[in-house]
Amino acid sequence: MTSLLLEDQETERLLFRKVLKSDFEDWLPFHEDKRTSQYWEGLPENPYLACQQQFDRIFERYEKGLGGMNALISKANNKLVGLSGLLVQKVDHQEELEIAYSLLPTYWGKGFAKEAAQRCKAYVSEQQLSETMISIIQIHNTPSQKVASSLGMHIDNTTTYSNNKVYIYRIHL
Repeated sequence: MTSLLLEDQETERLLFRKVLKSDFEDWLPFHEDKRTSQYWEGLPENPYLACQQQFDRIFERYEKGLGGMNALISKANNKLVGLSGLLVQKVDHQEELEIAYSLLPTYWGKGFAKEAAQRCKAYVSEQQLSETMISIIQIHNTPSQKVASSLGMHIDNTTTYSNNKVYIYRIHL
């Protein structure tokens, strides 16, 4: 079976690789910025704990073959820009393949999320991994909704996911 990880993939400005434990300190500022959690209920208040919880889940996904986030590395400066990847998710009792993306606040508004998500979408199509893909986006998270829309995704339904009201954006490949 083809891997759901985009290791060794790249875009014009980004390199994809597995997340490493050593990325923790570089990713911690994501959780230290209150704007990153403004749309999602139930995250730990402590940035260190929130980051540890996310990293634990990333490595658990790797171990269980449930896809996972890739570190997005800038080709320009070799620094961590964000995380993006393909995740096997259970939504309303249905297994789905999700395109996920998060960027360090320093890199917001520069097109990196769209660039990474487009590569994920193309990878799924090239590898024939699924006929449809989703993005799970909290209903007030307009920036993430814009990225999903730019990929040709449309709101398929509204549901509750991890105690958050979300839109399920979907695209048929």
